[in-house]
Amino acid sequence: MRLTTFVYRNITRRRVRSALTVCGMAVAVSAVVALVGIADGFRQSFLDLYEGNGVDVIVVRARSADRMSSELDEKLGTRIAVVEGVTSAEPVLMDAISLEDSGQIGVVLQGLDPGDHSIRELNVVTGRRLEPGEKNAVLLGRILSQNLGKKVGDKLEIYEGEVFDIVGTYDRQNIFENGAMIVPLAELQRMLGQEGLVTAFNVTVADPPSADSVARVAAAIDGMGVGLSAMATEEYISTDNRIRGASAMAWSTSAIALVIGAIGMLNTMIVAVFERTGEIGILRAIGWRKGRIVQMILLESSLLCLAGAVVGTGLALLMTYLLSHAPATAGLVSPNVPPLVIVQGFVIALIIGLLGASYPAFRASRLTPTVALRHEG
Repeated sequence: MRLTTFVYRNITRRRVRSALTVCGMAVAVSAVVALVGIADGFRQSFLDLYEGNGVDVIVVRARSADRMSSELDEKLGTRIAVVEGVTSAEPVLMDAISLEDSGQIGVVLQGLDPGDHSIRELNVVTGRRLEPGEKNAVLLGRILSQNLGKKVGDKLEIYEGEVFDIVGTYDRQNIFENGAMIVPLAELQRMLGQEGLVTAFNVTVADPPSADSVARVAAAIDGMGVGLSAMATEEYISTDNRIRGASAMAWSTSAIALVIGAIGMLNTMIVAVFERTGEIGILRAIGWRKGRIVQMILLESSLLCLAGAVVGTGLALLMTYLLSHAPATAGLVSPNVPPLVIVQGFVIALIIGLLGASYPAFRASRLTPTVALRHEG
């Protein structure tokens, strides 16, 4: 009888136990793929947000722990704009607000100058763009507009007593920007009591931007000596505390599920070896070598884990899809799980399968035919 036949029979003849083992592994893998995928999608979406707007360097206050609370003098934009290699330095003021009546938590509110490139190039799908000098006007991202049930011509209370007219909706093909809103920079400065202050400057480097030219511009801005920290877009995203915290939390939570899955696999394979001691003795008696016994046990475990990985990945994809369409998280969770994360899930499942079956396989290979047959009797 072939090895594969033995493996298939051993898995299918104890269907309930095999199914439970697959379910346990599926939960572990789904936790990894879903949580890590959401965290990675969070990082990638922010990166796409800046790169999609042509931003090469981001300037914030030096040593700012919370970059969203960074405060810079708006006049610094003039000095940054004349740095060699800089095409533009657009000021942006940011805040995160909650619209409790609509169940929207953590909505990003951006204050931008209506005359800047980022507004002029905005893909407005309904209504119009913001106009210079305009007050009490707001643009809504496509997803936010749907979640709020608002359209052009409606009014929206952003802060208490601050009612704005919705003049347009936009689509940036980026989940976070589509879940955000934009108001004139001067209006947001007034509402926050931060006249003349901005959160950051989005800097564009002269074409064609390269890693060297971006690094030179960032170094030149850092050298201005006015408490500025200039970073290339990718560096800015990878070092952001929120994104790093989301990734760490995702892996920490996943680790718990993985440990549980590994313990379940170890228990399953130990019991399986114990129940089949006599069978293993017969196989040894008819000439099966120790390595072949080990191979059989490891292959059974690996197949169970890979089956769990398939089911778990499916659950994770379904979970992220549902979260991306739920009103409370539609602007925060991307439905696209990076392929690398899925591959990581399968690799981790396979490693768990091999590690979980290592001791049972070793124990099975150590059984001599006489001892194993005596156990059966």
